[in-house]
Amino acid sequence: MNNSGEHITVLCPVYNEEEHIEKVLDFFVKAQPHNKELLLIDGGSTDNTISIVKKWMSNHSNIRLLHNPQQYVPYALNLGIKNSTGNPIIRIDAHTHYSEDYFVQILKTFETTKADIVGGPMRAIGKTNFQKAVGICTSTGFGVGNSQFHDQEKEGYVDSVYLGSWQRKVFDDVGLFDTQMKRNQDDEFHYRAKSMGKRIYLNPQIKSWYYPRNSISKLFSQYFQYGLYKPLVIKKVSSEVKFRHLIPSLFVCYLLSIPLLQLIIGCIAIFPLILYLILNIYFSVKNAENSSIAAFNFSVYPTLHISYGLGFIVGIPRRAEEK
Repeated sequence: MNNSGEHITVLCPVYNEEEHIEKVLDFFVKAQPHNKELLLIDGGSTDNTISIVKKWMSNHSNIRLLHNPQQYVPYALNLGIKNSTGNPIIRIDAHTHYSEDYFVQILKTFETTKADIVGGPMRAIGKTNFQKAVGICTSTGFGVGNSQFHDQEKEGYVDSVYLGSWQRKVFDDVGLFDTQMKRNQDDEFHYRAKSMGKRIYLNPQIKSWYYPRNSISKLFSQYFQYGLYKPLVIKKVSSEVKFRHLIPSLFVCYLLSIPLLQLIIGCIAIFPLILYLILNIYFSVKNAENSSIAAFNFSVYPTLHISYGLGFIVGIPRRAEEK
């Protein structure tokens, strides 16, 4: 898996992570295999992130700090890839928790599948009932369609994975991350790699957990950004467009057109909205541990759909501008 003399590279973009960075550093130092390097790429932190990292660097020579003046994640990843020496290259995130065998499972998956890119599913956990609701809603078909890397039981070849681990040769063949993609850079890269014949494998034994946004406004902003950059992803890799990418924007168009539709076809215009509300109630209650989570589910589902759909609509004319 990781023979003597070989090592893996771990990349972690950071920005003002003083509350989380020591957990990441502690995980990295303790996790197997022993032969590995960590490149932390800082986007201009103004808190104690850099001083904390430097303290750990003084005791661990395999931890390095790079500076990313452009701040955005795709620049950070490209900077890390260019300055790294290991194989495979594994991305981690400061807001995510990892199983002790996270790296080992990645190496095993590469070895057994011979895939070019591997990763695990996105598992959301919550400290609050709202975060738990987001975790539930983003793991159901009603919330995110048939997005496979949200399925915690799915194993097999897919079109994308959470975070991602890549054989170094992939970047020679496919290129680096697209710096136009302030969001969705992982989707765009994985779609591009798949369109060029690279194999992406999802293994639920590669386990990590992240805390979702903790308010409606933050969640709305996050999914608006996802929707905003999705048209650009589709433009660049049109072979990977899925119907689930379009449904939220069609839903928003429907909501905006209800007054006009009522003038044309009468009360029948609101039947799809009534059906949506019935489905929302059903899925909100189905997986909820308590009434508080069910109530949050009922608000989270339309937040995901409307914010993503609005972002997608706003992002369509930006396709021609961002070449």
